[in-house]
Amino acid sequence: MTLPEMKSKVMEEAQVRTQKRLAEGVYRLELSAPEHARHALPGQFVQVQVKSPGVFLRRPLGLAEADTESGSVALIYREVGKGTAALAALRPGEQVNLLGPLGQGFRMDVQHPLLVGGGMGLSPLLCYAQHLWRHGAQPEVLMGGRTAAELFWQDLFAPYAAAIHLTTDDGSLGRQGFVTALLPELLAEGGYDSVAACGPEIMMRGVAKVAQEQGLPCEVSLERRMGCGLGACLSCAIDTAHGRRKVCKDGPVFPAEEVFC
Repeated sequence: MTLPEMKSKVMEEAQVRTQKRLAEGVYRLELSAPEHARHALPGQFVQVQVKSPGVFLRRPLGLAEADTESGSVALIYREVGKGTAALAALRPGEQVNLLGPLGQGFRMDVQHPLLVGGGMGLSPLLCYAQHLWRHGAQPEVLMGGRTAAELFWQDLFAPYAAAIHLTTDDGSLGRQGFVTALLPELLAEGGYDSVAACGPEIMMRGVAKVAQEQGLPCEVSLERRMGCGLGACLSCAIDTAHGRRKVCKDGPVFPAEEVFC
């Protein structure tokens, strides 16, 4: 497996360009951060520090977009607590401090991968699709949500995907059921060379199982609570086929067979 070349992490004062509400409680924050845009790789994340009373720890957020020409990065996040509420309150011209890009990204030696995601797990996959498309690959996307309203993501992925496949729990859009209801059919007929998944762990386990049955390599992006994001605090350590690993430093992207052994 070929992994992208890792670049040095940087600390950067990033200015807010835009803040847009995408859905109930979900926002897209675009930041002017030329150093991060230059070094970012799909699947990596940043540690965000917001200057707000009562918010002390940095928040880890996956990179949703990175544009070297404009020098901008975008973060898509859900407002769930004090830290993300402080992010949602930011307005153009204000600043946050970024530490990153951190972690290991997705493999890049693919031409026709299927990217499978649900919920906020679609955020790092958007960066992956964007990067692959700009380098001549033809990614397809399989996304799932509880209802049609949760699949606002399709508009974000549309410029960077050869095809988008949809599932909803209630059948309001696309195939009814979870992504694993449609996945075997797609993998059997789509001619894909790999699978990448991010979302709820139970979903990723199901995706990894189907990919293994079809003989396709599969990567998964894990989410864990992180204190430092640098591998020092050990709060994100997990058991893998190769012993204890740190999600922040050894991941967040892992071969599925390593973590779902």
